[in-house]
Amino acid sequence: MHTFLTVLLVIVSIGLIAVVVLQSGKSAGLSGAISGGAEQLFGKQKARGLDLVLHRVTVVLSVLFFVLTIAVTYFKL
Repeated sequence: MHTFLTVLLVIVSIGLIAVVVLQSGKSAGLSGAISGGAEQLFGKQKARGLDLVLHRVTVVLSVLFFVLTIAVTYFKL
């Protein structure tokens, strides 16, 4: 079980890295970070099409990464 979860964790990790690299940058510099946070806070959504899909896949893979990491640690003990 531990080996299966470890292999699955490696696959999810590689997928998460690939999806994050494929995403386009939202803003550049400190001013972009501040305005980007304000836009997200007030609900302006700039993600369209592929960016929206990549964002959702990133969220799913991130949750899987954390769950698998905890599961690997649990089954190792």
